[in-house]
Amino acid sequence: MEQPQDFDVVVVGAGFAGMYMLHRLRGLGLSAVVLEAGEDVGGTWYWNRYPGARCDVESMQYSFSFSEELQQEWRWSERFAAQPEILRYASHVADRFDLRRDIRFHTRVVSAVFDEAAARWTVRTEQGAVISARHCVMATGCLSNARKPEFPGLESFRGRSYHTGQWPHEGVDFTGLRVGVIGTGSSAIQAIPVIARQARHVTVFQRTPNFSIPSRNREMDEDYEQSWKGDYPARRVKARQMRTGIDYPINPTPAMEASEAERRREYEARWERGGTAFMASFGDLILDEKANATAADFVRGQIRATVKDPAVAELLCPHNHPIGTKRICVDTEYYETFNRENVSLVDVRSAPIEAVTPEGLRTAEAGYELDALVFATGFDAMTGTLLAMDIRGRDGLTLGEKWAAGPVTYLGLMTAGFPNLFLVTGPGSPSVLSNMIVSIEQHVDWIAGALAHGKAREIETMEATDQAETQWVAHGNEVAQRTLYPRANSWYMGVNVPGKPQVFMPYIGGVGAYREICDAVAAKGYEGFRLERRRAAAAAE
Repeated sequence: MEQPQDFDVVVVGAGFAGMYMLHRLRGLGLSAVVLEAGEDVGGTWYWNRYPGARCDVESMQYSFSFSEELQQEWRWSERFAAQPEILRYASHVADRFDLRRDIRFHTRVVSAVFDEAAARWTVRTEQGAVISARHCVMATGCLSNARKPEFPGLESFRGRSYHTGQWPHEGVDFTGLRVGVIGTGSSAIQAIPVIARQARHVTVFQRTPNFSIPSRNREMDEDYEQSWKGDYPARRVKARQMRTGIDYPINPTPAMEASEAERRREYEARWERGGTAFMASFGDLILDEKANATAADFVRGQIRATVKDPAVAELLCPHNHPIGTKRICVDTEYYETFNRENVSLVDVRSAPIEAVTPEGLRTAEAGYELDALVFATGFDAMTGTLLAMDIRGRDGLTLGEKWAAGPVTYLGLMTAGFPNLFLVTGPGSPSVLSNMIVSIEQHVDWIAGALAHGKAREIETMEATDQAETQWVAHGNEVAQRTLYPRANSWYMGVNVPGKPQVFMPYIGGVGAYREICDAVAAKGYEGFRLERRRAAAAAE
């Protein structure tokens, strides 16, 4: 049996969370290793290389704030950065802070087991390596477990099939091919216009239409860039206080207090500006059904005005959820793409997909000959990557057993029964409802603070209490029920994965309010956590 290698902390994942966690751990003087399944850093931007992959948070904000030098030296080329540029940025950060020497690539974790007697985590990899660490930090990302539907006959398909979350690194040439795209979520909305410009024909198989706002992406304007770089500290502070962690203008006026003409002017201005700030047109769009309906009606009107075929336009108009309660998408000429002669839309809500055939795909109404299939079917979000590993806490309790009825955490940072196991942007935190880098930095800084606190006081184990966890889950559910979010069958609720418990996973109280709660918990000596000192230190007193 291989002898375990000992570290103070083992970090799983080398995306933005894992990289920043490693940087902070070095600053604390703790020994650490990062285990990463991929060949390089970047996390979601390493794996998601599908055509059109792009961030929906503006580049000047989707970036680290911990280093002023880094903020000033890096130059983004576009308002919304594309995947290759974000990956280059991640690589630049890894080089600038010499992170790769403590990252093991091609290393997939299969299990993490807590040894109660030693108060240490034993982590095993697919390659057979064994690592022992006092603390384990899961920086595995919220959207990293790609979900591919199990259609009958998939193995018989003679063409090539791809998932947007596991795209070939060498790229795919669709020239002259008949391509079927299954799904119309965020990834598909980005990919379809790009694929359509290349393929002979694209058939989009849509079950549920989604609301999408034009990005109005453009080359980075130097004056705009300097407006941020000249005032980064103040702008970052403001962003951290916002509900989404994004600094954009919010109109606090309730929608129904404005006249119809005023509402239309505001919506048109936001539509022309582009981006997710559309949902900040009025202060109550995610709280009030009537207010939300005015925004949804406006976007449906824009779809109908853009798509020339009235029947296709109507299929693209969402009616089964309030706008913004599923991830609001940001696109570049998505609706315009359905005016192309080489693009067709198939409604699989009325005629479900029955099987994949050797020649293509068959629905309840017709067969389609295809040369390639693109699955834009999303992820087992928030919990999928964690539950794919065999994680065991006290008394051999598995995380899967603990979360059988849905994920339960305290602050999205820890879960009772699993001492010294930290989650970065875990379920129960703002995570996917926010600018992820803002949330990542906040979580990593909080974890670093907790570790420094424990190191100074010779704390052996830190663990969420059952009571604190129960109260936090109840609070999260209560806050969610005040909004329209639970009205949507979304991946926020886990409905895209058959058999997955349907609970609202992210914390919707807002990034600013959440940060205040976390800071208050730390200031009160980590209230809601059980901190046990090392036995030798306790005995000496």
